[in-house]
This record gives sequence, structure tokens and C-alpha cells, in this order.
Amino acid sequence: MALMITSDCTACDACEPVCPNEAIKAGDPIYVIDALKCTECVGAEDEPQCKLVCPPECIVQNPDFVESEEELMEKYHQLHG
Repeated sequence: MALMITSDCTACDACEPVCPNEAIKAGDPIYVIDALKCTECVGAEDEPQCKLVCPPECIVQNPDFVESEEELMEKYHQLHG
């Protein structure tokens, strides 16, 4: 399941640089996560790095993109070769 950023986002920019898939970008007015690139850090880290650094804790599961760990790993390999 991909992650998403809620409206509680303060646009602090802590999440964007830690994303191994470059799935997080500045939006207007809050940051957004591209669900097609988000693997919840499967393949790169043990847990989602963006959630670890988010001060307002506004990064949550996106219910519209339900994926298994195997699907997330496959997506990671497609993104990184």
C-alpha cells in the first residue's frame, strides 16, 4: 500500500530528501506522494523513512493503493532496475 500525506502537512521538507524512490514532491500547499513510485521503502529500508522524519506525523496509508509486500518489492525493482 502506498503512503499519502494528510492536510496536517506543514511543508517542512523533511520527507522529500529521504525518499529512495523520489516519490515525494512539493505540492500546493502540501507535499504529495506519487503512489506509482511509493514502495513504503520496501527494497531500500526496513521501514518508511518519510514517516520517521515527519514532525507532524501526517504520513499515513493510502487506502486507494492496496499492495502486498511482494508487489511493493516488484515496484521497487521496476523503478531501480
